[in-house]
Amino acid sequence: MYNPEEWVLVKITGTDPHYRVFGSWRGGYLHGDSWRMNSGIVSAEFDGEYYKFHGHTGSVYECHMSTYGIGSPWNMSVLKDYCDNSGGHMEMIEDMPVIEDIQW
Repeated sequence: MYNPEEWVLVKITGTDPHYRVFGSWRGGYLHGDSWRMNSGIVSAEFDGEYYKFHGHTGSVYECHMSTYGIGSPWNMSVLKDYCDNSGGHMEMIEDMPVIEDIQW
């Protein structure tokens, strides 16, 4: 179970279209910022406050609805680099979509 401080959905296109969670955590003086991207969302549930995204490898990302977006400049630069180097096959979803409308 992962509980990112901030998160966004990433849309992957191409031969295997799917969505992923890019989760990030802010570091402090002794530890820098960190991030993780899940293997691909296979299902999602919402309890009124948190989204729980289940990944292909069995991981679960529990993401609070109010923390959508990446505020850390370093974490945002990592995600931007991934998108820029994907050949147009990776896109950050800037505004939180209606999760229930997405087909996993």
